[in-house]
Amino acid sequence: MAGRHEAPPATEGPLPLPPPGRFTAAADRLLALYDERPDPRVADRVVDAWLRAEAYRLYTWGTVTKLKDGGDVGASGSVNKVWWSELDVALHETALDLLGPEAELESRWLDGYTFSLSGPIYAGTNEIQRNIVAERILGLPREPKGAQK
Repeated sequence: MAGRHEAPPATEGPLPLPPPGRFTAAADRLLALYDERPDPRVADRVVDAWLRAEAYRLYTWGTVTKLKDGGDVGASGSVNKVWWSELDVALHETALDLLGPEAELESRWLDGYTFSLSGPIYAGTNEIQRNIVAERILGLPREPKGAQK
């Protein structure tokens, strides 16, 4: 099942977001891993990861088109950032679950998982991104300064 995606086009490099080829390639590797180690307990998560990677790829093409036509990403970039960072973690967690005890051995999947954990933090934490979405897209009021959860 692996290898369905072509190499990402050269236009992806300068975008202010991770290239979708990174996630579609990981999703293809996840499908190949599932073919090697089928486990019905994670089948839905494998499909979900693949679908989310495809959705990210399509969203990115829409973003490229918008930017090419003179638009800007605006606050929707915050939705995108939460999406891809959570996708990255989910892809790698699913692979590690398929690997079972072998997941603790050094591997591309373990390295990818370790790196994916930084995604929800760098480029503005996902909590900050969710606040931006709430305020600028949904029009919700700002959280009062000093408010504690």
